[in-house]
Amino acid sequence: MSDVPSHARVVIIGGGVIGCSVAYHLTKLGWKDVVLLERKQLTSGTTWHAAGLIGQLRASSNMTKLAHYSAELYMGLEAETGVATGMRQVGSISAALTSERLEELYRNAAMARAFGVPVEEMSPAEIKTRYPHINLDGVAGGVWLPTDGQGDPANIALALAKGARQRGGKVIERTCVTGITKSGRRVTGVDWDDGNEQGHMTADMVVNCGGMWGHAVGRMAGVNVPLQACEHFYIVTEAIPGLTQLPVLRVPDECAYYKEDAGKILLGAFEPNAKPWAMNGIPEDFEFDQLPEDFDHFEPILERAVNRMPMLADAGIHTFFNGPESFTPDDAYHLGLAPEMDNVWVAVGFNSIGIQSAGGAGMALSQWMDAGEKPFDLGDVDISRMQPFQGNKTYLFERSKETLGLLY
Repeated sequence: MSDVPSHARVVIIGGGVIGCSVAYHLTKLGWKDVVLLERKQLTSGTTWHAAGLIGQLRASSNMTKLAHYSAELYMGLEAETGVATGMRQVGSISAALTSERLEELYRNAAMARAFGVPVEEMSPAEIKTRYPHINLDGVAGGVWLPTDGQGDPANIALALAKGARQRGGKVIERTCVTGITKSGRRVTGVDWDDGNEQGHMTADMVVNCGGMWGHAVGRMAGVNVPLQACEHFYIVTEAIPGLTQLPVLRVPDECAYYKEDAGKILLGAFEPNAKPWAMNGIPEDFEFDQLPEDFDHFEPILERAVNRMPMLADAGIHTFFNGPESFTPDDAYHLGLAPEMDNVWVAVGFNSIGIQSAGGAGMALSQWMDAGEKPFDLGDVDISRMQPFQGNKTYLFERSKETLGLLY
């Protein structure tokens, strides 16, 4: 017999870190009858292969506030839920290669400082002191955030899910939403299929946390959610003798970031020329899957990385990973009440910063849903900003390609 109830106050569609965060925060506000449905297994879309960086330096004051909230939330999740999140405050360095980038970093640092985030401007020599492996050629300066961190993405999501369950929320895996019923401007429920039986659950509202399935889920609900899955690459080296714990290093002018983990280096990148994936739909059986390697596509990034981090030249490659991430036309995620419907909410399109965004996004959306108004200005990410471009798929796709290289 299925665990799916006959009615829910809210149905959350999608069990990645975002859906788990929304469930966690709604139950924390005292909501009952919260049901999360995941088509396969929690984290099996994008969350499981995320790099797990928890950065707090964002381009606007409210995005900085949300990222800061995420970092603080994750530090306490293990004590609350008993699920090890792997959170470590290793700090992060963002290095600029141009005066314009340095000015941007300093401006963002000033915003972070206003929200109580410890941050320091750095000279090239100070960067070298904290990150001795870097080649300083062309480095103009940077910023240091000691409370930035890294964690285990899947376990952060599982901890959020457990927190939701502890307060009475239902988190149901292997149950796919196959349809959404509507009456006028309101959804009335969802059709579901768990592989053994099918059914219908009435609902007062729905939250689309479908990740790279977010556009398809949106269409079922009668709302437009513009995003596209693209291939996202990183490599993990073999163990490097003598390598000790390091801060996260970001070099946005070279589209690269570096994370030390267990004596290895993870090199990730946002290529200026992205590769869209699954243009005709995501395969039905997709679960914890990775995409074919494309070394030629990644090679320009790797060449610059070997110059920036010379020790990579002698490090063998243990893993070459390619997995899908969803991206939006303007490099900002979609959050809020869908303008076409009165009870459909959206939290998708996190442009490969879903882990650092999930805590704050879940908090902000749940407060918006609970109070009926935004807790603070969310114009940067409010999905209603997309209304002027609805239906113009060519425009949206071209804008996506333009912005994928600018994700820092």
